[in-house]
Amino acid sequence: MLSILIPTYNYNITQLVGDLHHQATDLEIEFEIIVMEDGSEKYVDENSTICQLQNCRHVILDKNIGRSCIRNRLAEESKYDYLLFLDCDARVPNQNFLYKYLAFCKEPCVVLGGRIYDYKNTDPQHSLLRKYGTEKERNDLKNLKQRHQYPVFTSPNFLIARSIFLKVRFDESIVGYGHEDTIFGVRLNELNVDFNFIDNPVVHIGLESNSVFIKKTEESISKLYQLFVSDKYPSLKEASKILNVFCRLQKLHMVSLLSLKFDLLKPLFIANLRGRNPSLVIYDLYKLLYLCKLHVSADKMADGVA
Repeated sequence: MLSILIPTYNYNITQLVGDLHHQATDLEIEFEIIVMEDGSEKYVDENSTICQLQNCRHVILDKNIGRSCIRNRLAEESKYDYLLFLDCDARVPNQNFLYKYLAFCKEPCVVLGGRIYDYKNTDPQHSLLRKYGTEKERNDLKNLKQRHQYPVFTSPNFLIARSIFLKVRFDESIVGYGHEDTIFGVRLNELNVDFNFIDNPVVHIGLESNSVFIKKTEESISKLYQLFVSDKYPSLKEASKILNVFCRLQKLHMVSLLSLKFDLLKPLFIANLRGRNPSLVIYDLYKLLYLCKLHVSADKMADGVA
C-alpha cells in the first residue's frame, strides 16, 4: 500500500514519525516508514528509537550522498506501490493528513500536498521565508492559477506511484542545493505524466533566517542557470517562470542593463528582504536581476577564455 520515506540530515524526526505511525495504524493500511540519515552527526541515537515502532526502519548512511541520491535510495528500499516523500523538518497538521492521500492510491499518480507555516511564529528573523512560504507554497484556491500556469514540481511533501518514480528518478548528477525537484518535474512532463496539486500541507518548522534564506536563494538561482545553459533540459524554461521572463529579456537585449541595476539596487533589496515586512515583488526582482548578473559574468569569463 504505502511507503512513507523521510530523508534526514541532523534533524530529530521522532515526533513526525510518531504522528505518521499513529495515523497509518488507525487507518488499518499496509505501510512502512523508512527514515534515512544522510551522513547525520546529530540526533542519530534519538532517531533510532523509531525502530521500536512496528513497520518502521532507520537507515544510517556513513556519508552525505545528497538530496537526489538519497531519495532514489529510499525508493529502492521501499516495498509498497505508493511512495510518500516528506522532508524531515515537517509537522503533520491534522489527523486526516494520510487519509487525504489514500484516495489517490488506486492508480498511477503524482500528487503534491504543499506546505504551510506556523502563524504563531512572528520572529522577524524568519520573516522572508515565512512570508514566501505562506504566499507561494500552499496549494489552496489562491494559488491554483499559478500552479496550472507554471506547474513546478516541489519535493517537501508528495505522493507518487513507485512505478512512475523508478522510471523518472532524481538526477544524481545535480549536486549541491537547488532544483533537483524542478528537473524531476521536467522529466515527468517529458513522459507526459501530469501531477496534481491538493491542499494537504505539512507545516514547515525548520525555518531559516532571512540571511541564510537569501544565500540559499542565490545558490538556487546559480544552480538553475547552470542547468539552463547545460542544454540537457530544453523544456526547463517552460517549467520555470523566472527563466521564461529571463529569455524574454534576452530577446529585448535588456539583460546587461539589468545586471548593472542589480549592483546598484542590491543594498536596498537586502535591507527590505531582511526587514520585518519583506516584499515578495522585491524578492522576485532580486532573483531575476541576480540571474542577469550571473549571465553577464559567465559571458565575460567566456570572452576571457576565448
